[in-house]
Amino acid sequence: MILECPSCGSKNRVPASHLLEIPHCGQCKTNLGPVTAPVQLPDGMAFDELILGSPLPVLVDFWAPWCGPCRTVGPELEKLAKQKAGSLLVAKLNTDAVPDVASRFGITGIPTMILFQHGREAKRLSGAMPANAIASGLGL
Repeated sequence: MILECPSCGSKNRVPASHLLEIPHCGQCKTNLGPVTAPVQLPDGMAFDELILGSPLPVLVDFWAPWCGPCRTVGPELEKLAKQKAGSLLVAKLNTDAVPDVASRFGITGIPTMILFQHGREAKRLSGAMPANAIASGLGL
């Protein structure tokens, strides 16, 4: 996955399996972790790498830019990413851009949030809701 350095803005590729190690920027050596904002998943390969390689639970938001409820839940997921940094990774997958992954998980309505643990689906929620309801509904 690609993490942007908060200090110099450089983009750094960090394997999901290295998330518990504190990654550093290749340019300026600034600490990049823990991840405090949702990570964008641009394709199926990035999705698979993250879900299968992450030592942390991963909450994936299946969304689309035209969806009003998806835009409403976005800031709530940002709050959750900050609150759970270091113990949970939040990711976003645009179902219009990556329909094959959405189809693989039977996504028929958005927003749908799936919690993955150890590479497998653990829980699923649908609909826009505040961060505390998302955390409660997923047992976080």
